Amino acid sequence: MWKKIFGKAPLPKNEAALLDIERSRLPRHVAVIMDGNGRWAKGQGFLRTVGHRAGVDTLHDILDTAIDLKLEVLTVYAFSTENWKRPHEEVDFLMRLFSEYLDKEEREMHEKNVRIRFIGRVDELTPELIQRVRHAESLMKDNTGVNFCVAVNYGGQDEICRTAQELARKVQEGALSPEEITPESFETALDTKELPPVDLVIRTSGDMRLSNFLLWQTAYAEFWFTETNWPDFKPACFLEAIRDYAGRERRFGGIKGK
Repeated sequence: MWKKIFGKAPLPKNEAALLDIERSRLPRHVAVIMDGNGRWAKGQGFLRTVGHRAGVDTLHDILDTAIDLKLEVLTVYAFSTENWKRPHEEVDFLMRLFSEYLDKEEREMHEKNVRIRFIGRVDELTPELIQRVRHAESLMKDNTGVNFCVAVNYGGQDEICRTAQELARKVQEGALSPEEITPESFETALDTKELPPVDLVIRTSGDMRLSNFLLWQTAYAEFWFTETNWPDFKPACFLEAIRDYAGRERRFGGIKGK
């Protein structure tokens, strides 16, 4: 793994330290806000579409790193419910890029035992893209490696509203009482049901906000921000975030030693 990421040169001291991290200190669920494709492209004198294509290459490398680390879940913010406000040409390009990504990467992900999932209002995508997404999910549904969760047409507030509506319907039907609505039962109706809460959120390109991403699931997540734009976010950066997380003390509202 390490030769693959860093080449034949000796590991930098801070990266070599990752080899000594106990598995119990690694995050189970890492969520990534892949920001800065457009800024990267502008800085290079390219169209924004070039930045999005470069971002897909970065995603390939980061998923490979998550596989090598044997992480349980990697969730990425691919397209938000608010991204429809972007120019039509850019939105159309992104939809085509999603389909191209699956065409190119699906077989390799399957061979690497990845299980892909899509969360959000997936059924509002184009019929062709819905079919492509569902095919990928079906192909990899029995895989037992990294859960690769792709948030597309996703918004955290929208997810919470949809979950509340589903539980309200069950109460109306008599299948559930209001008293039975607990944090645990609420989680079983979220898009991320069956997945653990987010341990670590990584956001690239300098902004320090969640941008409506996994609002429920990140209640006790650790955050790691970088000025690096997503196309320049290399595996070494991802490992730096993991190393930083492993050194933090998580109390979940309690007191150390209690």
